[in-house]
Amino acid sequence: MKATTIYDKGHQWIMFGRDPEKPESIIDTNQYMIVAGNRALLMDPGGIEVFAPMLGAILHHAKVDEITDIFASHQDPDIISSLGLWDQALPHAKLHSPWLWEGFLRHFGMNNIEYVGIPDEGNELNLGEVDVRFIPAHYLHSSGNFHVYDPKAKILMSGDVGAALEASEAPLFVEDFDEHIPKMEMFHKRWMPSNRAKNDWVKRVRTLDIEYMAPQHGRIFKGENVARFIDWFEALEVGVAIP
Repeated sequence: MKATTIYDKGHQWIMFGRDPEKPESIIDTNQYMIVAGNRALLMDPGGIEVFAPMLGAILHHAKVDEITDIFASHQDPDIISSLGLWDQALPHAKLHSPWLWEGFLRHFGMNNIEYVGIPDEGNELNLGEVDVRFIPAHYLHSSGNFHVYDPKAKILMSGDVGAALEASEAPLFVEDFDEHIPKMEMFHKRWMPSNRAKNDWVKRVRTLDIEYMAPQHGRIFKGENVARFIDWFEALEVGVAIP
């Protein structure tokens, strides 16, 4: 499991993913972790099939007892079906996820980790050295969904918003925005069901100072490409199913 540090100024943001050995029929995912002193937040830790390499990779950056919190943006198996194994590896941790999905996420196995339901309006998590915000992103694409914003690092972990389906050896960052559009257009048209929800998210994130937008699949947006994505997404007609 490849690990890349995308921010390291007082605290760290690390991306894990781009697994070239994954089965072709399984979607590739990006996993993220914030390390702030002796606290770490593991975000969308992945499916059950990546648990072993993920555990090995994160232990290069934080001790087991320092991983105090896990975040699941929504209930999809590609981001949290590994929960039952994390429940055994990190029994002291708390899982922060939409209140809506607790009864569903427990099907993945959860006997030790404490479930902390995020209210619809979102809230904050204090990691000691940094306060991160859980930003509502409901219906994008899940009916209960959140993103994570770090105001110090100016990073928005944006879940499925900004996602692209491409090869695991693709570059880390979006380099040519226009060339990148075909890799994400169909995904957003089909998986994002509501223009009203999309516009609510756009209105929210335009108030944030974002240097990096880090989605769950594909490349990271940086600098002016963050604003270009928001403009492109706002103009896109979503909720389109073509037979």
